[in-house]
Amino acid sequence: MADADVTQRSAQVVPYAAEGTVEVSPEDYSGGFGESIRATLDLDTWTAGEDLGKLYGRIDAEVQEAVAQEDAIRKTIREQIFPRLSGYRGAPIGAGVYQATSVDIARIHRGLLLNGGVEACDGTHQVHDTLPLTIFQIGVSLVSYQGNQGAWGHRLFRRDLRVSGTNPAEEMLQLLERREHRGGLNQPSQRDTLSELARRGIMAYAERAILLQRSTAPWRMGHGNPAPYELITGSGSLDLMIEATKVIRTLVEGHQKFVFVASEPSDRLLLTIGQALHPLEYAVVGTLKDAIDKTVENGHYRMRTTVDTSWDGTTLNPEQWIKRFRDVVAPQIVVGVYRATPLAPAHVFYAHMRHADVAAHVALADSVFQEHRGFPMLIDLADNVCRSVFGGDTLTGPVSNAYIEAGAPWRYLSERATRRS
Repeated sequence: MADADVTQRSAQVVPYAAEGTVEVSPEDYSGGFGESIRATLDLDTWTAGEDLGKLYGRIDAEVQEAVAQEDAIRKTIREQIFPRLSGYRGAPIGAGVYQATSVDIARIHRGLLLNGGVEACDGTHQVHDTLPLTIFQIGVSLVSYQGNQGAWGHRLFRRDLRVSGTNPAEEMLQLLERREHRGGLNQPSQRDTLSELARRGIMAYAERAILLQRSTAPWRMGHGNPAPYELITGSGSLDLMIEATKVIRTLVEGHQKFVFVASEPSDRLLLTIGQALHPLEYAVVGTLKDAIDKTVENGHYRMRTTVDTSWDGTTLNPEQWIKRFRDVVAPQIVVGVYRATPLAPAHVFYAHMRHADVAAHVALADSVFQEHRGFPMLIDLADNVCRSVFGGDTLTGPVSNAYIEAGAPWRYLSERATRRS
């Protein structure tokens, strides 16, 4: 592949997994694993469980070779790809590679982070899934280095049927039909969009809404992508899509001073560019429009909505709404990558194009506190606060007691749930 092609593709950040099953050819398999699938399926090539010495030797060799290959790739990227980042067609304002200094980091520590000028938000969810009732607990916390700024929680109680008693036979058929489309206990199902909406969509919305509406700090720090897949698609609810993108639009166009840092982005091309960075370097590579364009074009936005769909006085249908968000709001969000310390991996960040430099410095300054992770400690702090308030037995304990009171302490639990009880 030509260097120009790599540069162009590096800007087209696509963090959303494609739907459906992708064909794996025999050549793809052997190219990725270094052996044919026939060799893998041949049990004579498998080692006995006690032959650990041979296993460890193979692991050592594979790791050494993979790291050496990545080091060679890093050198090529720095020499040939980095100089082209600012000049490719469609490059965002400020695209390129930048070096922060220890003086810059110290200034951010004193002027923003340690005096409460940055607040971070993170959420968690718990699910207690039984046949008669599924309970979703969603919790979100907001923190700064001045202390805990608050925690908010909500619980959703899902029953496949809420009996009215008007037609028992018809209600039974509805119950069976709904349960047919759900996954097994504690198992996701692509057809069970209601659970996905409750599990991920509502939490993602709440994190961004609390960051916008409850934070009072000049700078706001979020976890993940500011406009993740579950909000761009609405997780099956176009009402959620519209309300969520309203919040994101206000955060982007109104507040502007934000930075989101992703934990495990799906774009390995962007991470490859990030691994070529030196400590305290960051690169601005593309925009969120590049990332969500395919999702928006391939999405289904024709369901009925019940919320206000007026954009600056013009009423839009859902498809028009999300395309305007893609064309107007998403280009204002730049996508970049940074590396904080010599030991840590690179991380992807998102920021407003007018404040990307400060946003990257905020992410770097907070990430150097964790030399091995190179990830913002404020987000980890928000996660720990959230788990202490909403995690552990805060859901399972009360629910278990309620089932005991109802005379069914074990009857509706799955085998996995009782395996270690």
